Amino acid sequence: MHELAVCQGLMTQVEQIARRENAEQVTRILLSIGPLSGVEAQLLADAYPIAAAGTVAEGAQLEIEQLPIRVKCLTCSEETEATANRLLCGACGDYRTRLLSGDELLLMSLELERRQHA
Repeated sequence: MHELAVCQGLMTQVEQIARRENAEQVTRILLSIGPLSGVEAQLLADAYPIAAAGTVAEGAQLEIEQLPIRVKCLTCSEETEATANRLLCGACGDYRTRLLSGDELLLMSLELERRQHA
């Protein structure tokens, strides 16, 4: 499953951040995923507990925010939402568009519990 490998990579990044911030535990992870990212949000959520087991993020809440697909029309210059199989301008209907967003997989934020200094 591709999403398990993505989760394992995410856990590496989360552990690096937790170490850098002197955190004992991660309590919440917020991801943003676009429909063109190549990652299925539900499969990622299903793989998450396996990838997080034994890490500082074990038991942390995973929140996944779905991002829209946005394009900029090269004809009329409008920025509109589009669908995965129809990257058309929502204003004029032209097919000559540039993808602005929708292919992202971003770690947006972490909530951490830090160690208390003695």
